[in-house]
Amino acid sequence: MSTLYPSPAETAAAKPKKTLVRRIAPDRSQQVRRAVQFAFLLLNAVIGVQFILWVRYFESLGSSHYFGRPAGVDGWLPIAGLMNLRYFLATRQIPAIHPSAMVLVCVFLLASLVVKKAFCSWLCPVGTVSEYLWKLGRKLFRRNVAVPKWLDVALRSLKYILLAFFLYIVFTMPVQDLGDFLASPFGIVADVKMLNFFRYLGTVGIIVIAAFVVLSVFIQNFWCRFLCPYGALMGIVSALSPVKIRRDAEACIDCGKCNKACPSHLPVDMLVQVRSVECTGCMECIAVCPAENALQMALPPRTAGETRAARWRSRTLKPQMVAVVLAVVFFGLIGAARLTGHWQTNISRDIYMQLVPNAENFDH
Repeated sequence: MSTLYPSPAETAAAKPKKTLVRRIAPDRSQQVRRAVQFAFLLLNAVIGVQFILWVRYFESLGSSHYFGRPAGVDGWLPIAGLMNLRYFLATRQIPAIHPSAMVLVCVFLLASLVVKKAFCSWLCPVGTVSEYLWKLGRKLFRRNVAVPKWLDVALRSLKYILLAFFLYIVFTMPVQDLGDFLASPFGIVADVKMLNFFRYLGTVGIIVIAAFVVLSVFIQNFWCRFLCPYGALMGIVSALSPVKIRRDAEACIDCGKCNKACPSHLPVDMLVQVRSVECTGCMECIAVCPAENALQMALPPRTAGETRAARWRSRTLKPQMVAVVLAVVFFGLIGAARLTGHWQTNISRDIYMQLVPNAENFDH
């Protein structure tokens, strides 16, 4: 039966076969990315343990050993970070409560602007866990569930709807109310309330988290693809990034391996450059490409005199370079915040001693 549009198989059959110029140097992108993922996962684990010990000190009314509060825990308060950013944009003053939440939001936004949506696939602990859950599912069951395209598109819109909802709340709240909320007892111990949510999970919470885990085993990046509003924000910002996955049609042999490898299910083999906000810069498409210089993560060309392939290759970002850029952005902004006194929340132990043990009594 003839169709208006040819199928992928018909398209591939219609194309003349190309000679494969096989890659010589082994691809190290996934080894480098995994190293960054696990380093960041370890960093979050250390921060989490230190934060639990800090909370324990106040819950024991000072009878346990005191550990300083790790400001990095504010990275788990993205709404507070957006509130602080809105407050700063409106008043040009950095709030004293959870300033590191705003700093980390800026770190991840800048990273998305510079090296695509790399936060999601290189740094985010939730993204890392999600990735290895679906890989576990593929290993156990030899495949993941293929979501129909119409449903995939509909589900992906959910994270943008959630993002719009949160942005509406944050950016329509009067600035004075925003400041009062951040400085309220609820705002001060929002981090403790977040910890208590996971420490004292109810039946509904357990069921929801278990459902997310099971769905993530069967469906690639279930949370990240369909529900994460933070990832949606990073994706929108990443659209402005000059860095793109770029395909040299002359070197490409149209094998389709990149398309199959893409966790975001993007048609990499049909594009000259991947502009989609769903691209996380994971470089898995590059890792499986057998053709020399067919796929690159690169900056746009500088001049029109060279061939397209030569211009792209001269501006290629190797995985080690992506890791260095992420490290510079991450430690650079945090270092600047530390030097200027905008990293730690400066609340006295006496106030925390009153608030932390009674965190669940405060409501917004």
